[in-house]
Amino acid sequence: MAKVKKTFFCQNCGTPHTQWQGQCHGCKEWNTIVEEVVTKEPAMGWEPSGGSKTASPLRMDAIEVSALPRIKTGDEELDRVLGGGLVPGAVVLLGGEPGIGKSTLLLQLALQLQKKVLYVSGEESQQQIKLRATRMGLKQDNCYVLSETQTQQIFQQIQKVQPELLIIDSIQTLHTNHIESGAGSVSQIRTTTAELIQYAKTTDVPVVLVGHITKDGAIAGPKILEHMVDTVLQFEGDRNHLYRILRAQKNRFGATSEIGIYEMMSQGLRQVANPSEVLISEKENSLSGHAIAATVEGVRPLMIEVQALVSTAVYGTPQRSSTGFNSKRLNMLLAVLEKRAGFALASKDVFINITGGLTIEDPALDLAVIAAILSSYHDVPIPQQLCFAAEIGLSGEIRPIAKVDQRIQEAEKLGFEGVVISHYAKHSGSQKTIKVTQLTKVENLVNFLF
Repeated sequence: MAKVKKTFFCQNCGTPHTQWQGQCHGCKEWNTIVEEVVTKEPAMGWEPSGGSKTASPLRMDAIEVSALPRIKTGDEELDRVLGGGLVPGAVVLLGGEPGIGKSTLLLQLALQLQKKVLYVSGEESQQQIKLRATRMGLKQDNCYVLSETQTQQIFQQIQKVQPELLIIDSIQTLHTNHIESGAGSVSQIRTTTAELIQYAKTTDVPVVLVGHITKDGAIAGPKILEHMVDTVLQFEGDRNHLYRILRAQKNRFGATSEIGIYEMMSQGLRQVANPSEVLISEKENSLSGHAIAATVEGVRPLMIEVQALVSTAVYGTPQRSSTGFNSKRLNMLLAVLEKRAGFALASKDVFINITGGLTIEDPALDLAVIAAILSSYHDVPIPQQLCFAAEIGLSGEIRPIAKVDQRIQEAEKLGFEGVVISHYAKHSGSQKTIKVTQLTKVENLVNFLF
């Protein structure tokens, strides 16, 4: 007979407690602890046909490694973020805000992949998924759709279909009969994920899971969920903007610095192969407060347009607002301008915006932000064919950044005539049509521009 045990779990971080208490000692959140009934069963949801095998230790030099070919998804942006494609037997967790396009991305993957795919949805009916696929204009004979939330029933259908890729949308809706708590609880998420990982590792079938996120942006459920899977992808963006960014927060089979950029359209997600041309707005006349930054996300160079507005503060306290840029870093740059370059910005409202709804963490954005602020302050436009790439230090020095040659090559390819970098940055000097200007301090930038 199964043993029944009651345990108290924190719904925010998954920390177990012996009894109920108001505050979780793990994440310090209040009123997040709930009681769950855990039933221990001897059998798991997935049992391989050949039975379980006993593992034995092997000497390191006796372990044979065969190069498993990656599965190309047909989506170049997704393949880049994954490190070259899906690895057989890998478990991928995809998180993102509601309505950002997680289900759309995975349905496109299921319909584009030239393999047998089982798409399991616990949130939508088969008819709803068919309507979305029709709207996308995609058709695939080897894509099977299942609306089910119980893992035992899902594994029965898996044995019948024998898919080459399994997609679960979403992990928070699944439940197993071995646990009596409700779907979405800490126990259910941990147990169902363990069953799916066991299935993936024993059959070499990649599994893609969709994970809901909390109001703080973290994936809902226990933190151990992100430790259990092989890859954690984050789908970011603003629903009011067109562009979405796919980032890898964890990847056992590739780098975590790569990003993929998509454009949300009525027919689905469109890959943005050259984001620099899309993110820079077309302007007939030169406008003040605009500057172009040569940034790098992973190994991909991006030309980002920075917009700034400096105006006299109407109210007593000046406003400091930034969209897509760290507000604390903005305050630091304003303090450097006032201290080192002598600009009286204490009585000015300053607004910064990164076009396209993107959020960029590259420190090379600093010089472009300062150039845009100075341009708006003087109301003098910056030449449209000039871009910037450097970090600003607290003493006002213009510091070098990594991958300078890649930034210069991208600017040259897009037709820019000049780029401003640090005096201490080392570059190859192989450029032919672009002029490289190297500066040492913020004061030099003011003299150079105005």
